[in-house]
Amino acid sequence: MVASASISSCLNYTAPTLIDGQHKHLTMKMGNLNKTGYAYSATTKKLRNVITCSGAASNSGATIQDFIGGDLVKLDLGRWLSDVEEHKSIAIYTPHEGGYEGRYLARLRYQGYRVFSLSARGLGDPETTLTKIHPVCPAHLGKQPIARWYFPPEIDFRLDTLPPQYKGLVLWITEAKVLSKAELQFITMIPNLRPNVRVIAECGNWRKFMWRPLKEAAGLTTEQAA
Repeated sequence: MVASASISSCLNYTAPTLIDGQHKHLTMKMGNLNKTGYAYSATTKKLRNVITCSGAASNSGATIQDFIGGDLVKLDLGRWLSDVEEHKSIAIYTPHEGGYEGRYLARLRYQGYRVFSLSARGLGDPETTLTKIHPVCPAHLGKQPIARWYFPPEIDFRLDTLPPQYKGLVLWITEAKVLSKAELQFITMIPNLRPNVRVIAECGNWRKFMWRPLKEAAGLTTEQAA
């Protein structure tokens, strides 16, 4: 049961597993503890198991990501930037534990974009909220009179206040999986209405960070997206 559980976790999350029958020598022994930390002296000990990963190209050993962290080695950042500039609206799928998308968001900031993040929950009508003057009713708690305040368009307001050194605005929408197809289709066409805007929508989860054009997730054809 232990072996099957470890193999299952490796297939699902490309996590390291233990494979029997391989032997390695480890030169490590803990020495005395001083104020600066632990001192180590060399000795030889035999191990019956070595760590490897099913996500490697072969079963001969672990990859570099198993030692320095998979979130630190992102060899697809160049393709990520080129796809954002080409398609302008991207649907992303992040691991459930989160955190990996921050590397890609930071890369957009390095390219000169200012990131505007908001949640799809409670967004209301995307066209009205993002591109038009829209009303907002604050909570009245049952005692105050029901008021209605008007706010400027979320995207236009930030574009007007964008410093000149910035390249453009990235609209990063979290929990976009709750949006309907019609709402996703409008969000896909925002870069056509506002050329300096790029849209990133978190449309679901996957075992690793993945992305595709948002028009594919919204069910739009090339002619409709244009």
